[in-house]
Amino acid sequence: MNFAILIALLPALFWGSVGLVSTKMGGSASQQTFGMSIGALIFGMLTLFGFVLPHGFYLGSEIWVVGILSGLVWAMGMVFQFLLFKEMGVSLGMPLSTAGQIIMNALLAATLLGEWKNAAMWIVGVISIALVVTGATFISKPDKTAVTPSKIDAKGIFYLVMSTAGFMLYFVLPNFLSKIGYISDDIKSAGHGLNYMTAIVGPQAIGQVIGSLIIVLFVFREGKQMFSKPTWKNLVTGVVWAVGNIFMFVSSANPAVGQTIATALSQLSIVVGTFGGIYILHEKKTSNQMKFIIAGTLLVLIGAILIGNIHSFA
Repeated sequence: MNFAILIALLPALFWGSVGLVSTKMGGSASQQTFGMSIGALIFGMLTLFGFVLPHGFYLGSEIWVVGILSGLVWAMGMVFQFLLFKEMGVSLGMPLSTAGQIIMNALLAATLLGEWKNAAMWIVGVISIALVVTGATFISKPDKTAVTPSKIDAKGIFYLVMSTAGFMLYFVLPNFLSKIGYISDDIKSAGHGLNYMTAIVGPQAIGQVIGSLIIVLFVFREGKQMFSKPTWKNLVTGVVWAVGNIFMFVSSANPAVGQTIATALSQLSIVVGTFGGIYILHEKKTSNQMKFIIAGTLLVLIGAILIGNIHSFA
């Protein structure tokens, strides 16, 4: 296998493992989010002082604003995703969360960022979204004969919507602020985009910690539990996520891979999360549900790959 493609597959492995690792580490959603943000901060500071500063990447005020803002909304997305996992389980929550992100990021790319420039791109985009929606429907299909049926209720849907909104904003902010001119083309394009995206990692990690603190102290009011054992155990979760994040940036900046392929391959995290939840966390599914889960996962992946390659139709 081409080494560059192998590297591009690593974000899927690490990001798909986040739900599995956090579940194994335990703790409340706020403890998991705060612990994860501390782990990401450690990795972010290592990246900042060990790579960004020694290589002289631009680190002006714009970088700090973009990074901290994206970190804040990431914290919102992450805490609601952990709540989603607790409500639905990883094997159901992960694919629905991934599907939601694929759909919303595609729609934002088409509308807010104006990346769908002709009829062919819109046709492919709409077909891709339809595949993802159908796949998500299959994955979430309940089985009335199951001893413990899939739990999809108003609370779970609310968690799904909020987590999708947080991750959507986290994903789109760096590109949107570049599109409106807040980040200049020179800054964004330096090093094929690697310099800009890597420089954001440190400030982003600080934003993640700030956002997590706000959620822990003022939303869940769990300040007394903030520094307990489950929080520190979830440092591992943060490092797992951060490693996937760095490999994503490296792959996106590699001319042999590019943003399109890197993004599409990262969506394979749905496979790791879905089947990891079933076979590692032992979340029970009936044989009928497994058939729909396999079919739904394939549809979501096909939709994700089509969206990831949509610029080839420009």
